[in-house]
Amino acid sequence: MEQDNRDPRGGSSFSRDAREELAGMLQDGFDHPSTKPVLAWGAMGAVAAAILPVVGVPLGFAAGAGYKFYKRIRPD
Repeated sequence: MEQDNRDPRGGSSFSRDAREELAGMLQDGFDHPSTKPVLAWGAMGAVAAAILPVVGVPLGFAAGAGYKFYKRIRPD
């Protein structure tokens, strides 16, 4: 029997979708379609953070990668 991936409000579960996407990225590595864009946005965030005096490079990387990861799961 197939499980329903929708929550009671009518949308799919973000945490379930994120877990599946991350598992696919970890399993497939650079062959997964989301890995390269997420890492590229992380690198752009790190470069932007290096320019800003208040934000550190690791935080910039996490922000850039997190934003793109979110947009890969929820494109709208």
